[in-house]
Amino acid sequence: MAPNRSPLRPSEVNSFPIDRHGLVHRSNAVQSGHTDAQLARAVAAGELTRVMRGVFTHRSDRTPEQAHRLMGIATGSPDGSVVVSHQSAATLHRLEMLRPQLRRVHLTVGNGVKAHRTAVRHEHEAHLADHEVTTIDGVLVTSLERTAVDVARTTSMGFAGALAVLDSALRLGADRSVMASMMLTARRGVAQARRALHHADGNAENPGESWSRAQMINAGLPPARLQHRFRSSTGELLARTDFDWAGLLVGEFDGMVKYQKLLRPGETPFDAMRREKEREDALRRAGIMVIRWTWTDLERGRVVPMVRDWLLRFRLVTA
Repeated sequence: MAPNRSPLRPSEVNSFPIDRHGLVHRSNAVQSGHTDAQLARAVAAGELTRVMRGVFTHRSDRTPEQAHRLMGIATGSPDGSVVVSHQSAATLHRLEMLRPQLRRVHLTVGNGVKAHRTAVRHEHEAHLADHEVTTIDGVLVTSLERTAVDVARTTSMGFAGALAVLDSALRLGADRSVMASMMLTARRGVAQARRALHHADGNAENPGESWSRAQMINAGLPPARLQHRFRSSTGELLARTDFDWAGLLVGEFDGMVKYQKLLRPGETPFDAMRREKEREDALRRAGIMVIRWTWTDLERGRVVPMVRDWLLRFRLVTA
């Protein structure tokens, strides 16, 4: 029979000490007079969520990246013994990644320090120069450029994953030349990262667009112009498009996250979708063909054949 636990009082939850990141540390809770039983009741009731051993946070709707960011903050250290790195550092920098694996917190320890791996912690042994380390929210983290390069080298999504994180890094202001210099050493995955950096473009607005470009690049399709603004004969802005070829063919990646970003105050995603439809109609009236694809199309390999078919119709490629 399950133990008879007394119900959790609201005052117990609200009185747990919270740090500036919204984390409840067991050590602080116990020091302030709370008990492990109270913490356990709060977790069982769904009022607290366990971030990692001895660290909790109040219930909230978080994306996997936001939840992992808290894990990185809780695991990181300000004393230099470990530096949050790889995918974990990417969540702290708010780099966008293509299907990251966020089960374990990634940390870099110094050369000569034996790296360990557990179910929730993955340590990497490497030397980090001073300019490759920064501080975010009081935690030591690899720099924006070093983080992007590390993810590009190790992503499970291959060239597409490398392109996505490097596109995102450029959007955030990363220095391309600094990243190139970090790729001069022969490390695992560096060839993939170099190729992705050659094609990286900060005008790509999300990982879906990056994955689209990666598939087109691998297929040898002509490069598209990104985020071009089409205007009417009177100068009125008709649309800013994801991809276009020669001003004749426009390609748009559709994802719900995209529509969330387009929301205006008081709008629903469907309102944003309706405005997108009106924008598309304006382009078609101007004689421009618009094609669209989704995550499912990318997963099933349908994007390249569709784009190639329309490029052939406009004689922008040869058979």
